[in-house]
Amino acid sequence: MVLPSLFAPFLAAPSRAAVFTDFDGTLAAIVDDPAEALPLPGTAEVLGRLAGRFARAGVVSGRPVAFLVDQLGTGLWLSGLYGLERFVEGRPVEVAEAEEWRPVVAEAVARAVAALGPVVEDKGLSLTLHFRTQPQRGDEVRAWARAEASAHGLELRSARASVELHPPVATDKGSEVEELARGMESACFVGDDLGDVAAFGALDRLAGAGAHVVRVAVGSDEAPEELLERADLVVDGPPGALALLQELAGADSAAGS
Repeated sequence: MVLPSLFAPFLAAPSRAAVFTDFDGTLAAIVDDPAEALPLPGTAEVLGRLAGRFARAGVVSGRPVAFLVDQLGTGLWLSGLYGLERFVEGRPVEVAEAEEWRPVVAEAVARAVAALGPVVEDKGLSLTLHFRTQPQRGDEVRAWARAEASAHGLELRSARASVELHPPVATDKGSEVEELARGMESACFVGDDLGDVAAFGALDRLAGAGAHVVRVAVGSDEAPEELLERADLVVDGPPGALALLQELAGADSAAGS
């Protein structure tokens, strides 16, 4: 693909530009079993080139940081669990306020397994309840999660064929992107799901402060309408996202139209 002209400011001043992306549905295809999700071939290499080219490049994901390290290596910025974890100086670092919620989350995981069975993904500081392979259970799972959140002070978040329970800590993809890209002249985020709308909101705020921003949505049959409507550019699935990042990582001249 020809790199859109939206990215010309990134190439003009790479030392003042930041590039961030989601993982699932963006760098990796959505699969029935989250444990089997893999980045598309060549993804880690492309991300490494982006990290070498621009001031900051990385992945801001709902996945645990340890998972991101296993899949993508350590040569770029990695933020997991919607900002509850970061990979800093060779080790995962948690947001201080989240640690006290770990026992609450562990108890919620145990209750979820007992009530719902093998739909539960334990992420340590949060949990995800999946119903992709059992869509008829969606209402049941969402109702259980709402009750659990209300009873135990957890925060409920919706995602693709799933719901998530998080500690009530003021962090999400938006707060991460805004902090990591603050002071940059250009910033972009590539995402596919409801959780990525917050990252687009962060780009809105950065644009209000004078930055050039690009909001990239990864299109699919499940892509939320709000994300698509707010995007400056829509690419076709993870292959389209990877093609865009490849061009951005390797472009040596002014962007095309």
